Amino acid sequence: SGDSTTPYTECDIPTPCSVYGKTKLLGEEYVKTFCKRRFIIRTAWLYSHKGKNFVKTIARLATTNGEVKVVNDQVGSPTNVADLAHHIFKLIGTEEYGTYHGSGNGECSWYDFACKIVEYAGISAAVTPCTTAEFPTPTKRPAYSVLDNLMFRSTVGDEFRHWDEALKAFFLNKPT
Repeated sequence: SGDSTTPYTECDIPTPCSVYGKTKLLGEEYVKTFCKRRFIIRTAWLYSHKGKNFVKTIARLATTNGEVKVVNDQVGSPTNVADLAHHIFKLIGTEEYGTYHGSGNGECSWYDFACKIVEYAGISAAVTPCTTAEFPTPTKRPAYSVLDNLMFRSTVGDEFRHWDEALKAFFLNKPT
C-alpha cells in the first residue's frame, strides 16, 4: 500500500493501492494456483539501456530543458536490470521455488534518484524537488515502496548492489 516506513518483505501481505498493483497481484495469485514449481520475482524502479525508463527520461528532459522537477515524497529502491538478471540466473538453477523481492539495495526518493542521474550523466541541469500533490498523475503511487530481498539472502544470496553504485556503473558501462 505504500504506508510502511520499513522495507517490505515477501512475508508481508500485499495491499496494492492502484489498479496496476492489483492486477500484478492477481497475476501472482493465478500463478500460485496453477503452478507448484514457480518463481515469482517482484521488482521496482527498474531501468536499463533498452526501452523507456525513468533514468533515460530524466537524462533526456534534463538535457533538453536544462531543468527537471521531481517528486521528493515517494521512496523506493532503483533496480539495475543487470543485477536483476544476474539474480534470476542464479535462482533458476535451483529448486528454491517461491516469491522473491529483487531490487537494488538502499532507498531514495525519485528526486534523489534524479539528482544522481543528472550527476552521473554529466548533465548541467537543475533538479528541483516537489511533492506528489504538486505533480498530480491519474495513477495513485505508493509513498513507500522499498523491497527487502530477504528470500534472496535466505537462498542464493543477495548480491544486488546499492542503488547508487549500480546507477554509477550503468553510466560507466554505456553500450556502444
